[in-house]
Amino acid sequence: MSEELEVQVEKCRRGARSNQKLKILYLARILLENTDAKHDITLQEIIDKLSANNVTAERKSLYDDIAQLDDFGIKIKKTQYGKTYHYQVINRDFELAELKLLVDSVASAKFITEEKSNELIKKIEHLASRQDAAMLQRQVYVAGRVKSMNHDIMENVDAIHNAIAQNAKISFQYFTWNVKKEPELKRDGARYEISPWGLSWDDENYYLVGYDSDADLIKHYRVDKMLHIKIENKGREGRYKFKELDMAAYAKKMFHMFSGEEQYVEILCENSLAGVMIDRFGKDVSMQKVDEDHFRVVVKVSASMHFIHWIMALGERAKITGPESLVEEIQEEIRRLAQQYSKK
Repeated sequence: MSEELEVQVEKCRRGARSNQKLKILYLARILLENTDAKHDITLQEIIDKLSANNVTAERKSLYDDIAQLDDFGIKIKKTQYGKTYHYQVINRDFELAELKLLVDSVASAKFITEEKSNELIKKIEHLASRQDAAMLQRQVYVAGRVKSMNHDIMENVDAIHNAIAQNAKISFQYFTWNVKKEPELKRDGARYEISPWGLSWDDENYYLVGYDSDADLIKHYRVDKMLHIKIENKGREGRYKFKELDMAAYAKKMFHMFSGEEQYVEILCENSLAGVMIDRFGKDVSMQKVDEDHFRVVVKVSASMHFIHWIMALGERAKITGPESLVEEIQEEIRRLAQQYSKK
């Protein structure tokens, strides 16, 4: 035998010995990847798959190894069909329905790029057997999703969380898209300096909610439109503003995060809109009966033009009845729209 061949043989022997020490780990992986509540595997199939990984195993030793994995917490069911025993993992950290939910959430989230979505979905697939992972792959195709093009989104979210944990301000650049489909920095590229207090997910987008000390206002920013986030060596400000702030209530009031004057608004609704109002404002919303066909809602919202158009889109089933200043604003908007769409 040549010297080179002897070296290769020795490497193979070392590899075999090394893999043999990992036998129980290979066994766990084989069971987790190939079995689930609907799929099992025979002992001979296990032996064949171990052999493919350069691991030899006797049936008696595998019985002991499977028992050890079961004691460890990987619950394995043994079923006899004729003279053959079949094995399957019957407990997992996530059920298939839960993994489908995670996959769909990742696929549909606007703030995650398509590339990052696919990467995360691949990782989620590893939490299931190969058979179930194939079913998860079919969940990926969500038609018509508009995805973020900012590849720093995950780093942005992480930086914001770190700043909150460190009680520190952050600075960043902010951009918008121009008609050439190019990112255009706002404020001519000047950095924003904000005290971050939370993150809100609204209309499938992630928003930073923070305090602008220069304006003495709570403001929000699309996380996927933030660039070059830096954690500043400055303590956060605006604690008094956020002491009693309910983030969920804040998102409801902002109507897809469009700013406007916050005020109490009275809405007269047909009974058919009960579900719409509860979905938008929650089950705690006050709904007062007016007559057999109508109820009245009074909510505190940021009365932006986006909110006005939301009400208008409900047609004759909903009507803002107060305050009077908002009613006049709506009347003016109706006149403007009539003029905009009138024939010339």
